[in-house]
Amino acid sequence: MRPKILLINPWIYDFAAVNLWARPLGLLQVAEFLSAYSVDLVYLDCLDTPVTLRFHKGKYPKTTLPTPECLPTIDRPYARYGITLEDFQKQLQTLLPADVILMSSMMTYWYPGVHESIRQCKTIAPHTPICLGGIYPQLYPEHAVNNSGADALYLGPVNKTLEQVLRDFGIILTPAQQPKPYYRLGFYKTQEYAPLLTSRGCPYCCSYCASSQLNPKFSQRPPNAVVREIKNLSDLGVQDIAFYDDALLSRPEKHIQPIMQKIIAAGLKINFHTPNGLHARLVDEKTAELMKKAGFKTIRLSLETVNAQRQAKTGGKITNKEFAAAVVNLKKTGFTKQEIGVYLMYGLPGQPIDEIWEGIHFLETLNVRIQLTEFSPLPGTPVWQELVEKNIITPDIDPLLTNNTVFSILFNEYPKTEIKKLKDRVARHNQCK
Repeated sequence: MRPKILLINPWIYDFAAVNLWARPLGLLQVAEFLSAYSVDLVYLDCLDTPVTLRFHKGKYPKTTLPTPECLPTIDRPYARYGITLEDFQKQLQTLLPADVILMSSMMTYWYPGVHESIRQCKTIAPHTPICLGGIYPQLYPEHAVNNSGADALYLGPVNKTLEQVLRDFGIILTPAQQPKPYYRLGFYKTQEYAPLLTSRGCPYCCSYCASSQLNPKFSQRPPNAVVREIKNLSDLGVQDIAFYDDALLSRPEKHIQPIMQKIIAAGLKINFHTPNGLHARLVDEKTAELMKKAGFKTIRLSLETVNAQRQAKTGGKITNKEFAAAVVNLKKTGFTKQEIGVYLMYGLPGQPIDEIWEGIHFLETLNVRIQLTEFSPLPGTPVWQELVEKNIITPDIDPLLTNNTVFSILFNEYPKTEIKKLKDRVARHNQCK
């Protein structure tokens, strides 16, 4: 009898959430891996919701919840984002019984959504084992072991190790066929948008980023394989594709440039988006021109700070001069202010409020959209270690307290009135053409 495996993408629990073309790529890669075996795969995505905005960005339905006691009261309600609890229970009961449940996770401070999903599964199917993977258990394994309720954790990339994990649950995998890409497994009723990874890891080592922990080796897929996937997605009706690489532009002559050249030559009409942020140093004239011709619509650049000392300390990936040159290159090709957004971070250890204002003024002169980004610390990073050594946080801090919406309120001395001024100034600037 073929084993039946249920894959679940849990809810988001947070103060705010918007779907920027996201799918649980890690979980879907698990599905692709398992599709090569004699198994029945069923799928429950709590975040598969149909409410869409321009370019098929999405709004998640939300259910307001009590704010966790450890978090401060702010002017945003805490909520469960995704399908209703009742819909989850109905879908789960329809998909059961299963031999095992494999569950994903994303942001570490979204773990309450993971815990609730596991609790619901344990209530309805108490004897079905649950294996939890994704970012949360990888960065907080002890917290996940002690609090999640999962029977096992799966840490690291999808490979043959998964066979052993399933064998521990009494499931023997029998090879049966060539694996199928996730978009051919019938999990999603509509295929209007899709995320895409053309690489793993990142060659940079920014002090606040955990990319090197999640993917220690940087590798890029062959351009032909990437273009083939884009063509397949287009044939299925996908109109918007978001690149979720940490370093999409790295080695541009061997990677992104030939990818874009092949897209242009094939005449593919797809809107491309870069929500993860691009390394602006690599946006030269040729790359900018190819991006425009290939159909890039949402450009996000990573700046983080304009302070030269902090730029060097946090990774040295950009200077203000290089950043300004990248913006000039993009605008030369016809990209507008509304298409170019820039991540400007606040709340880094020791970062004064004046530094953030300086960043805002710098970006105003470049006439680009400003995306204020609250700093959130991640275990294992140099910035995390600095915070621990300065007794600002403890090593066993509840991940909820690292939520980007509240971390700067809890652990920085920024006056709330000053933060409001920053956000109001940015909002006025972004509204102007």
